[in-house]
Amino acid sequence: MTVQAYKVTKKYETFSYLPQMTPDQVRRQIAYAISQGWNPAVEHTEKGAAATSNFWYMWKLPLFGEQSVDAVLAELDACHREFPDHVVRFLAYDNYTQSQGTAFVVYR
Repeated sequence: MTVQAYKVTKKYETFSYLPQMTPDQVRRQIAYAISQGWNPAVEHTEKGAAATSNFWYMWKLPLFGEQSVDAVLAELDACHREFPDHVVRFLAYDNYTQSQGTAFVVYR
């Protein structure tokens, strides 16, 4: 019987326990959030211990009413270009429940 070593890696969101999403999968998740009427937003934070805390920096204001997946992807890319050493995540706010509908890391 072989014992497998467990690698400790940072887990930021629920999707962190799955293999890294492909660009198409990220696009489909964003499209789903928009189709639900949720407001997209982009956040970033430093890598390391700060990324597991509750504080993330907001990149601009939420994209209220945004219907274009490409516009959201462009904001994610712009944030990543501005802060290449930061963790960047997508999130979407649900107006009805007044909470986050979804959140996941796009750039680690």
